[in-house]
Amino acid sequence: MNAEALRAALDQHPRTHLVAGVTPLVTAPRLRGTLGPETPELWIKLDEETGFGLGGNKVRKLEHELAPTRLDGVTHLITTGGAQSNHARVTAAAAARLGLGCLLVLNGTEPAHPTGNALLHRLLGAKFRWVGSRAEREPAMQEEAARIAEAGGRALIIPLGASTTLGALGYVRAALELHEQIDETRDRDVHIVLASSSGGTLAGLIAGFALVERPDIHLYAISSDTPRDELLRTAADLAGGAVERLGADPKVIADQLARTDASDAQVGDGYGIPTPASREATELFARSEGLLVDPTYTSKAAAGLVAAIRSGRFLAGDRIVFLHTGGHPALFANG
Repeated sequence: MNAEALRAALDQHPRTHLVAGVTPLVTAPRLRGTLGPETPELWIKLDEETGFGLGGNKVRKLEHELAPTRLDGVTHLITTGGAQSNHARVTAAAAARLGLGCLLVLNGTEPAHPTGNALLHRLLGAKFRWVGSRAEREPAMQEEAARIAEAGGRALIIPLGASTTLGALGYVRAALELHEQIDETRDRDVHIVLASSSGGTLAGLIAGFALVERPDIHLYAISSDTPRDELLRTAADLAGGAVERLGADPKVIADQLARTDASDAQVGDGYGIPTPASREATELFARSEGLLVDPTYTSKAAAGLVAAIRSGRFLAGDRIVFLHTGGHPALFANG
């Protein structure tokens, strides 16, 4: 499938336009220099600049999850995440834009003095239900949807991270952007390094690059919490479903899956808990390129990038693209 055919297939799926436009792909010469003379050519795809609700990767996925055809009769949006969820922030912003109520089912303890995303959730008008564990989130969302229905409303439940076959179409579109921003060469590989947790962003990239047939593209996902093998399985399943939505055979993703890897080596003590490596990466990105990475996702992906470069994972002639998926409000969270 060429780029025009893929764009036409994507355009068959309605979406609510939230992304400001094509996000920039910029070089990172000072970061490259800081990491040493053997560092390959280094670029950064600034998906922190998707724009809406302070940006980030969730905006792309919500465009499809919140397609006008899915909102007929809907009065509320319900979604889930942690106390500092970026996805919850963008969902709350979208609800405000669309004139809908927003209910967030969050696991953890309600903060007495909200900061970071937790403050933004409230500023955007979301209501909350707090649960004690991740396992309680899905049942709680269903209960809240039933409560809203009993009161005469209708809730649309958006799964964690909008990581669905529909939401993944947002990152098929991002893969198409990158395909057009990065020239293909036969003798140079492109390694795209990204944060991943619920798998939707990775899945969309797998599907997109498979469909435009880019044998030079390699994907390397750095997990913030999910075990490596589970992350790859989830992404593969979602990618196959996204390809089916676009009218193609799911088998087309096989070659791209063979060029896709993941690591859970940066998780450290757990989700949202900084590590020495992630703190170092946060400072490297800020002081060399003026880029802010959040402590939960992008800092750990940045640490994975730094570790991979230092270990010699990439060849000197390769090109590396770090996908900056946003999340910087969490930098202003306490605890």
